[in-house]
Amino acid sequence: MSSQPVHVYKGQALADYGFGDQHPFGADRHDVFHTALQGTPLMERVRLAKPETASPGQIALFHTDDYIRHVERMSAIGEGFLDQGDTPAVPGIFEKAQIVVGTTLAATDAIMQGDARRAFQPIGGLHHASRIAAAGFCVFNDCGVAIEHLRHRYGIRRIAYVDIDAHHGDGVYFGFEDDPDLIFADIHEDGRFLYPGSGAACEKGRGEAVGSKLNLPLPPGADDETFFDAWQRVEEFIAASEPEFIILQCGADSLDGDPLTHLRYSYKAHHKAASRLCGIANEYADGRLLATGGGGYNLDNIAKAWVAVVTALVETP
Repeated sequence: MSSQPVHVYKGQALADYGFGDQHPFGADRHDVFHTALQGTPLMERVRLAKPETASPGQIALFHTDDYIRHVERMSAIGEGFLDQGDTPAVPGIFEKAQIVVGTTLAATDAIMQGDARRAFQPIGGLHHASRIAAAGFCVFNDCGVAIEHLRHRYGIRRIAYVDIDAHHGDGVYFGFEDDPDLIFADIHEDGRFLYPGSGAACEKGRGEAVGSKLNLPLPPGADDETFFDAWQRVEEFIAASEPEFIILQCGADSLDGDPLTHLRYSYKAHHKAASRLCGIANEYADGRLLATGGGGYNLDNIAKAWVAVVTALVETP
């Protein structure tokens, strides 16, 4: 297990991913988190790392060439939408999305190469983008690219992806639905009440991958107690898979008071998830754990949830 520090990614280029002041996904989320982090003793125990840019070839590990060209073209035009109306084609969004992916890959490399013990990428976790399309404020699916990168560059096959964002991580689920080596566990608000409408408990994978996916939809209003009950199933499911690498998508939109969702967790849910996954990573994956920020549209909740995640990454042995 690495004795290196936890890497936390920071930089204006990373903060710039967003769609303007009138859009729920703005560029202020990065700074709110980092301001809160700077007010804690954690700063003495983390290493701030700089954003990086992914090449089109790296992005193509998950996304099709046609889709990548579509984003580049629409980004240059700078108007319209990349999807059906959620994800605006603001000027420069292609380059901004490249930085999100590149930074997640840099975090992955830092862990794999022993430079980082664990890592947190606050603007990563863009889990709705499919292999062929943008969706839900997500241009490129950095988690999907990271999974493919781990396999192509490092030969890592058995990867666990855990998602506690209020929204179902449909881009990752369907991107690897028939992949038995991608272990997927997602606790989210029931898709009958919330975008994207997927993530029913019966969705367990397809073909040889049936049983490698766990979806746990929760009713609107579910609180910490409900989450902790569901989390026990996730923990057992992930541990049983004995993963070689763990990715945690820890969207803060599942906390009480988010304007777009209806769950009522406190920051304690995020701390427990991150802490327990650190333990599983230590046991099976040589400690290798990457956490990504994901959603969250209440700035105070973002600060609390993500500082709680970093606290777990730093303090868990």
